[in-house]
Amino acid sequence: MLKVGITGGIGSGKSTVAHIFETLGIPVYYADDAAKRLMNEDEGLRLQVQQLFGDAAYTNGQLNRAYLSAQVFNNPDKLAMLNSLVHPATIADAARWMQQQTAPYAIKEAALIFESGAQENLDKVIGVFAPKAVRIKRVMNRDGITREEVMARMNKQINETIKMRLCDYVITNDEQQLLIPQVLAVHKTLLELQQG
Repeated sequence: MLKVGITGGIGSGKSTVAHIFETLGIPVYYADDAAKRLMNEDEGLRLQVQQLFGDAAYTNGQLNRAYLSAQVFNNPDKLAMLNSLVHPATIADAARWMQQQTAPYAIKEAALIFESGAQENLDKVIGVFAPKAVRIKRVMNRDGITREEVMARMNKQINETIKMRLCDYVITNDEQQLLIPQVLAVHKTLLELQQG
């Protein structure tokens, strides 16, 4: 079975593309959702997060996401420390999940595939590209935040052009080109590779 990643910058439409693959019967691991789950359920990870950020990191036994976000948002060192705990746990969890899949290929959807080193465990990576203006508008509408807040988030991610160059396939989600034919073309290529 092939292990495939889907990545792209904030607002590129990674999840939308991943859902199309799911309709084709391809299992998808959503790294952000898994990271949130692991930070609540993985006892070792919980302890590490509490040691780093204090007892306020959890409220009534659940991750205090607002507190944690405030701690790391403008503090690159704290963010790097949090990522150094969460990324390995998520990568290990994704690897276990991948081993249980029986489809011709399975997908890991994650914004930070290259930044976290997760590409080392993947056979192919699909990039989802959208122009900056489209991404800004989408995130502003989705999250109800200002343009400046979107830009601050974008500036924390690897440059989109560089990210797309690192990918094996690129799907353009610019509201001009149809997504489904692009997904079907990549799906066909991956099935052929798997049968290869």
